[in-house]
Amino acid sequence: MSAGREPYRDRNGRDRDQGRVRIPADIDRPDKLLAGLTARQLAILAVTAVVLWVAYAATRHVVPVAAFGAVAVPVAAAAAALALGRFEGVPADRWLGAAWRHHRAPRRLVPAPDGIPAAPHFAPGLAGPAPAPLRLPVGGVGADGVVDLGGDGLALLCRASAVTFSLRTPVEQEALVAGFARFLNSLAEPVEIVVRAEPVDLAPIIAGLLDAAPGLPHPALETAARAHADFLADLAARRDLLAREVLVVLRQPAQANTADIAGRLHRRAAEATAALAAAGVTLAVLDGPAAAACLARALDPAAPPRPGGLADTASQAADEPITLATDSRSASQ
Repeated sequence: MSAGREPYRDRNGRDRDQGRVRIPADIDRPDKLLAGLTARQLAILAVTAVVLWVAYAATRHVVPVAAFGAVAVPVAAAAAALALGRFEGVPADRWLGAAWRHHRAPRRLVPAPDGIPAAPHFAPGLAGPAPAPLRLPVGGVGADGVVDLGGDGLALLCRASAVTFSLRTPVEQEALVAGFARFLNSLAEPVEIVVRAEPVDLAPIIAGLLDAAPGLPHPALETAARAHADFLADLAARRDLLAREVLVVLRQPAQANTADIAGRLHRRAAEATAALAAAGVTLAVLDGPAAAACLARALDPAAPPRPGGLADTASQAADEPITLATDSRSASQ
């Protein structure tokens, strides 16, 4: 928290930065063992060197050195590029592994927890490969907002308010940091802080302003409302507007009694609300519909909100097509 800010002294001349420990920004950086290389890089280079040496020792009496070098040099160069290279900030070996897994992964995923059923009798052939089951980490969302993570336990989503830290005085900043530090020091279970942004649609706000403008009690207020609506429309046309949302996710590992886990999550949410209040943060637990909508927006932020409810197809057989039900009046037309 103190990185990038010069130390200062209070009215008594005491250094307010005493006792702080500077933490590097990249805490996930791997350790370097030898010559500035990590264990992963050393393993790639060492395995390549051993393989080339064994190949040379096995073929030096039958293969000329120039011919062996013509094969060994490209192999060594490829190994060096794999161990030392980076592509878009990602190590080359991890990027290559991710590209291979993406190439091998199925292109069509469907929600099928019981597996992909066989094709119905009226559609024996499929165009292209069959879809694969979509494995989502979320099994369901309860009415109280508890998210079922299957074998990983349960989670609870809480929406947190933001704090204008840079506008506070140094003393207020110290108090906010101390309150947030007490919250972090009190943690005993997994907690995740998510800061996400999603596009903002100003059309409903603009339409509301234009609808309410004629009913305002003074012509000046109507003019101001229409001018503000024009400003919002111009702002939405010129820029991509984003809304930032801060979420605190409390997770509890799986246990035998699910009710105890849900109750413990809500107790932890109450404790976190009280602890973060000292840091100026307001925490609100999301109920079932709000948590489901938040998860849906996280999966596809640009998609419009989906209507609630699904088609009731439990009474239909698996090989029967789903048809649109029509009443007698529409059928006669």
